[in-house]
Amino acid sequence: MYLATTGRREAPPAPTGARRRVSATVLALGTVSLVTDVSSEMVTAVLPLYLVVGLGLTPLQFGFLDGLFTGATALVRLVGGHAADRGGHHKAVAGTGYALSACSRLGLLLAGGATGGIAVALAADRLGKGIRTAPRDALITLDSPPDGLGRAFGVHRAMDTTGALLGPLAAFALLWATADAYDAVFVVSFCTGLLGVLLLVVLVPGGRRTPVGGTTHRVRDLAAPLRLPAVRRVVLGAALLGAATVGDAFLYLLLQQRTDLAVTWFPFLPLGAAGAYLLLAVPAGRLADRVGRRRPFLYGHGALLLALGLLLAPVPGAVLLVGVPLLLGVFYAATDGVLMALTGPLLLPGRRASGLALVQTAQALAKVGAAAGFGAAWTLWGPRTALLLALTGLTAALCGASRLLPAGRTPGSGRPPAESDVSGGSEPPSGSSSSSGSGPVPDPGPVSGSGPVPDPGPTSGSGPTSGSGPGPDPGTASGFGPTSGSGPVPGPGTHPDPGSASGPGPGPLSEPVRGPGPISGSGPAPGSASQKESSA
Repeated sequence: MYLATTGRREAPPAPTGARRRVSATVLALGTVSLVTDVSSEMVTAVLPLYLVVGLGLTPLQFGFLDGLFTGATALVRLVGGHAADRGGHHKAVAGTGYALSACSRLGLLLAGGATGGIAVALAADRLGKGIRTAPRDALITLDSPPDGLGRAFGVHRAMDTTGALLGPLAAFALLWATADAYDAVFVVSFCTGLLGVLLLVVLVPGGRRTPVGGTTHRVRDLAAPLRLPAVRRVVLGAALLGAATVGDAFLYLLLQQRTDLAVTWFPFLPLGAAGAYLLLAVPAGRLADRVGRRRPFLYGHGALLLALGLLLAPVPGAVLLVGVPLLLGVFYAATDGVLMALTGPLLLPGRRASGLALVQTAQALAKVGAAAGFGAAWTLWGPRTALLLALTGLTAALCGASRLLPAGRTPGSGRPPAESDVSGGSEPPSGSSSSSGSGPVPDPGPVSGSGPVPDPGPTSGSGPTSGSGPGPDPGTASGFGPTSGSGPVPGPGTHPDPGSASGPGPGPLSEPVRGPGPISGSGPAPGSASQKESSA
C-alpha cells in the first residue's frame, strides 16, 4: 500500500453543501442581468397597458405583436450561438445583444404612438435578447461543474429576477411622479440598459475560448447538435410545451379583468411572480441537481396549468391576485434555468452555445404560435373559451413531453445515464484516440470485476508502459488511483504500480479503486487502453 501511494498527490475532495460556490463569472453575469432586467422590465411592465389601454389595440393585434417580439429572437438565437462557438468570443457576442436591447429603448421613445415604429423597436429589443442569451448561458455552463449547473443557473436567474422585481417598481414610481408620462420610462430604461453594457465589459472575464474536440463551425453545422438523440428529445419536448404556453401579458390582462383592478396598479402584477421566482430559483436549481432536471421542468409547467385553472375557477379576486402570480413564479423557477441545465451536459463544449440556441429557438418559435393562437381565440370566442383551449393544450403537451424528455441525471450521481443522454458529438472519438476535451464524461457508477472497465479519460496508447518513476496522478483521468493487490502483476515490461491504466495484470483488487466507481471482484483487467476505449 505504501508503494501504491508513494509519489502520488491526493486529489482535493469535491466541495459539498455550504462549501460549494458558484463561479465569479456566474456572479458577474448575474449582476449584468440584474441591471439589464431593471431596464427591460420597466418597459415590459407598462407595455400591455400602453398598447391595449393607451393606444387601443385589440387583443388580436397585441397577440400578433407579442408573437412578433418573441419570434424575432428565434432565428437570431442560432446566429448568436453559432458566432459565439465559431470564434470563441462569447462575451463579445453577448455584449452586442445587450447593447442592441439598450438602444431599442430610444426607438420606443421616437416611435410615439405609431404601431409600426413600436413594433420595430420592440423587435430590436428581442433581437438583442436573442443574440445574447445563448452565449451568456454557454458561459455559465462552461464555468460551472456539470453536477452544479442547476445551482449556478438558479443563482443567475435569482439575480436576474431581482432586476425584474425592481423594474416595475421603478416604472410605477416614474408614472406616478410624471403623471403617466411613458416617455420618462423609456428614457430611464435606456440609461439603465447602457449601465448593464458597461458592467459586462468591466466585470465579466473576456478572452477567446478555443473550441475543443475538433468540432467544425460551418453554417451547415448549425443543426449538428440535433444528431444527438437526447438533444433531439429536449428540442421536441421544449417546443411541444412552448406551443401550449400562454404568455404572461395575457394572464395579467385576464387577471386585471377578473378582479377589476385599477389601471394604476397594473404594473404591480408582475411583482408577485418575480418575488416567487426570486425565492425559489436557487432551491429549484439545487433540487434539479439532486433528483434530475426532467421532473422539476415538468412540475413547473404543472404550476402554469394550475394558474390557468385558477383563472377559470369561481374564486374571490384576492385569491386570484395572490395565487396566479405565485404559480407563475413557481413555473419560471422550475423551468427557465433548469432547461438550460438539462441541455448543457448533453452538448460538446465546442457546440455549447449553438446547442442551447437550438433549444431556445424551438421554444421561441412555438411560443409565437401560442401567442397568436391565444389572441385569436380570445378575439373570436372570448377569454373563457381561450383559457379552456389553453388548458386542454397544455395538459396534452405535458403528457407528450413526459415521454420525450431525457432523464437528465447529473454526473456523479452514482447511476449511469442512458446511452442516448450522453453527448458524443457529431465527431465521436474513436476507440484508439484521445477523447480529451470532447465533452463531459458521465460517472458510470459501480462496475463489477467480471468485465472490462471503461477508461474515463484519455490514455497514452495501447502498448505497455515502462519506467521506474511514480505512477500517474490519481486526480487525473488517466489512472484509476492507488490499489493494493495480492501479488505481482505479470506481463513483460509493465510497471508494477497498480495505479497504471495500461497493465494487463489479472491480480484481484482488494479495495475500491479511485476513479469512476468502486471495482470489486476477481476477473481479469482489460488488456490495453485502446481495447478499453473501444469496449466503452
